[in-house]
Amino acid sequence: MNILVTGGAGYVGSVCSEQLIAQGHHVVILDNLVTGHRRAVPTEAVFIEDDISRGSVVSEAISGHAIEAVMHFAGETLVTKSMTDPRCYFENNLCKGVALLDTIMQHGVRQIIFSSTAAVFGEPVFTPITEEHPTNPINAYGESKLMFEKILSWYSRAYGLRYIAVRYFNAAGASANFGEAHQPETHLIPLLLESAQDGDKEFQIYGDDYNTHDGTCVRDYVHVLDIAQAHIRALHAVEQGRSGVYNVGSSTGYSVREVVQAVQAVTGKDLRIRIALRRPGDPAVLVAGNTKLVRELGWNPQHSDLRNIVSTAWAWKQQHRGGY
Repeated sequence: MNILVTGGAGYVGSVCSEQLIAQGHHVVILDNLVTGHRRAVPTEAVFIEDDISRGSVVSEAISGHAIEAVMHFAGETLVTKSMTDPRCYFENNLCKGVALLDTIMQHGVRQIIFSSTAAVFGEPVFTPITEEHPTNPINAYGESKLMFEKILSWYSRAYGLRYIAVRYFNAAGASANFGEAHQPETHLIPLLLESAQDGDKEFQIYGDDYNTHDGTCVRDYVHVLDIAQAHIRALHAVEQGRSGVYNVGSSTGYSVREVVQAVQAVTGKDLRIRIALRRPGDPAVLVAGNTKLVRELGWNPQHSDLRNIVSTAWAWKQQHRGGY
């Protein structure tokens, strides 16, 4: 199958592109490299450095490579920035997304997999969080993703678009070739690994008085390879005419302290840990309910054991000490 992958030079997009190629698909990556990395593009993929909103570029990619489906990863992802510059998020995640949709529909491409997020849910009402959980985003990032999900649903009703929105929780880990390298880095595991590499770098735990088994926040970490397989299974589902939304998570929660312990065990390093005040808006527990994905698409997490997540991320970071 010929697949256009937007944002394929980013963390999840690069791993998904790698896995698509391994399964025999022809991959064309479109990325403006604002946050992506040229070295994260698999050598077997066709690479186009440009913006998803440029209709002429998207049109040429579709026509030149007989594109049959789109995997859409491109967009803004930093939660904190979305609260100070929401315009940027609605422009990139919403307006440019609609421009992309309109262009692919003009060329008869009616299959799209959308990289969404658990941020669409907001503060949890219950856990595990299933697809039926109320959606009430508390930041512009989650709001922009939810709005685009709704647009996909309307395009499906009106124009026959087939889509699946993949809502994943905490992406983590690495493949042998591609890993997590953000600037700035905000995610727990890579920040801990940076502290392990630099013995003088202190790591702060924000709050140890939550209503959890050890007082620190509990999160659902899912390996990026498992996320990639979820996207590929979603692609097969839209080929068969299915549309909808699916949560992707391990359905297992690990506390911050447990992740710290795993990093220390894998790296053999004693980390400098300091307890800081809670951050506003951090829920005590965020764990995915993945029953729908398992039941309907036959997906099961194969790589999302915490020790394996940390081990693969550490192995990649040792080979890429400065990122890409």
